[in-house]
Amino acid sequence: MQVTVLGCYGGYPYNGVGTSSYLVTSGDYHLLVDCGSGALTALQRYLDPLQLDAVLLTHYHHDHTADVGVLQYLWQLAPGTKREPVLPIYGHTADQAAFAGLTWPGATEGRAYQPTETLHLGPLTITFGATKHPVPAYAPRITETATGRTLAFTADTTVFDGLADWARGADVLLADTNFYADHQGTAWHLTSTQAGDLAKRAQVGELLLTHLPQTGSLAQLQQEAQTAAGALPVSVVHAGTTYRV
Repeated sequence: MQVTVLGCYGGYPYNGVGTSSYLVTSGDYHLLVDCGSGALTALQRYLDPLQLDAVLLTHYHHDHTADVGVLQYLWQLAPGTKREPVLPIYGHTADQAAFAGLTWPGATEGRAYQPTETLHLGPLTITFGATKHPVPAYAPRITETATGRTLAFTADTTVFDGLADWARGADVLLADTNFYADHQGTAWHLTSTQAGDLAKRAQVGELLLTHLPQTGSLAQLQQEAQTAAGALPVSVVHAGTTYRV
């Protein structure tokens, strides 16, 4: 299983790189996890978007969904053979209006996932954990069924009791790390040290920092997380890079 980073900034795109979007591939199965600003343009560099099997949305903030509409237009208008005649977009139903918008007749179909139930998508098995965020958001643990390899993606969250239990033992932890260690005030995302500590307590194999800040030094962000994580490897993701899980 592999994950290709299409966009990795929080809130808004920066320096030509978009917001949260990740292509998870197992064999010839392609799952788009979140679909932030610039996701479709980035995806076209690595995969014909018409070859997507499904889309999975963690929540409905715009930096995770901004390109859903243009993806729907593409599915409606673009010539070519589609892997799925009607593209399934999986989302939660805690926001009914946002969920309803996932269906574009003849192009895409919104399909509800239940956060307390296991979702089976092709070669992938997905479970969810509720996060702590201003809107309902659900963190997916994506397991390649044949190998047992697991990618845990925090989605957007601040630190809370139970987050380490959700992440425990994942081969790769993809963590929302929007703040430096010295962040003060309200924080609906993890700081660098919180992400590192989470990875250490959860005993994951590798920590990837994403949902990045547009200011400051990302080398500093990585070093702060590494100090908290101890010996396990920590990297700041780069758009266009594919990571093996």
